[in-house]
Amino acid sequence: MDFQVVVLAGGTSKNLVPLVSKEVPKALLPVGNRPVISYVLELLELSNLKDLIVVVEGQDAAVRVGSWISGAYVDRLHVEVAAVPEDVGTAGALRAIAHHLTAKDILVVSGDIVSDVPLGAVAAAHRRHDAVVTAMLCSAPVSGPSESGSSVGKDKAKKPGHYNIIGLDPTKQFLVYIATELEKDIRIQKSILRAVGQMEIRSDLMDAHLYAFKRSVLHEVLDQKDTFQSLKQDVLPYLVRCQLVSPSSEVLLNGAPQTEENGNEKASSQNNQLMLSQILANSSTPSFHELYALGPNGSTPVRRTHKCCVYIAGKSKYCVRLNSIQAFSDINRDVIGDASHLSGYSFSAQNNIIHPSAELGSKTTVGPHCMLGEGSQMGDKCSVKRSVIGRHCRIGSNVKVVNSVVMNHVTIGDGCSIQNSIICSNVQLQDRVVLKDCQVGAGFVVTAGSECKGEALAKKEK
Repeated sequence: MDFQVVVLAGGTSKNLVPLVSKEVPKALLPVGNRPVISYVLELLELSNLKDLIVVVEGQDAAVRVGSWISGAYVDRLHVEVAAVPEDVGTAGALRAIAHHLTAKDILVVSGDIVSDVPLGAVAAAHRRHDAVVTAMLCSAPVSGPSESGSSVGKDKAKKPGHYNIIGLDPTKQFLVYIATELEKDIRIQKSILRAVGQMEIRSDLMDAHLYAFKRSVLHEVLDQKDTFQSLKQDVLPYLVRCQLVSPSSEVLLNGAPQTEENGNEKASSQNNQLMLSQILANSSTPSFHELYALGPNGSTPVRRTHKCCVYIAGKSKYCVRLNSIQAFSDINRDVIGDASHLSGYSFSAQNNIIHPSAELGSKTTVGPHCMLGEGSQMGDKCSVKRSVIGRHCRIGSNVKVVNSVVMNHVTIGDGCSIQNSIICSNVQLQDRVVLKDCQVGAGFVVTAGSECKGEALAKKEK
């Protein structure tokens, strides 16, 4: 389809500490005992999109991610790994590799998406509408990020304090308004409504951070707006606003400078704003792009604005981003539970996955929706429920693990109890440790008899 694919794989994301470290960048965090980036790579492979640039923040992280990909996907994908400076943002990352982008259209995918939405369908929608950008939207996850960072079940999860408002034209094909990270009041300017005619407002959709861009426009925006750092916060809202200029005025794509609501959206008075509740949707109305294509008398064509489109994934599709500690727990639980088709494994008659090389002591039970990795050993009278246990772990007797993720090469002493927690690789829990709602960073030793609740335990980075 002449699409170039860019996978934004991040680096050592601060909001995922202590799960990430210099040794384990975000892209290699395990989901169902395989690196999270593998889910995106296989989704791309299924869509026959095999020519990729994987962008990683930080040279060390890029080497680790590149090494893993070259081993796992040799002869399957053509992958170029590009290192960019840390904290440049998603727009900054694309700006840094812009000289590598040569195709007519660019598909930009976040490396932390776990999804079964066919990416080819997004690319096809983009081409069908000849759009400058097409954003994939999906149902917002039930749990969402927890402010405290503790792992909790969906039934106990607090609603996130920030949410997104998305405005669609009545045909639900065009993105006409977007506001992200809102906390309370939403006001929409009359000028936007005059340009659109009517719109449907949605707060139940998530921007999946998966975009198809027309390359020429993406280059132009990144060049002209050198302060833009985020695709979601800066580039996408800017393209949506430019789309709504009146047909008689110059637009971004004709190379003229674009005024942006007097330089400050908040500067307009309340008289020029309309409360959300006053906006009505009417699905029988043609899209505003069709209206713009006609002149005042319905016959004389006028200059058409560029199009910002959406692809809305079906409600039955799974799509979650691993962008918080809460999401890490949620996704691991889902891929061995409701979304087990994503794991790539075959489940047993007991609805779990126990590697043939794993060893279980007498009276030890591994319940449904659990995973026990290669070479791991468990002692007698242990109980595992709704949890993922990694490779080559050594677990003593009388150990309980509930709703938790235990990574590779972890040693757990006798009589330990682990609930709603994440244990990173090479951790040692001595006898009778009790953990609830905790994260334990790689290589940390928790001394015998410790009881911890809601804590993040980690070695200090050198």
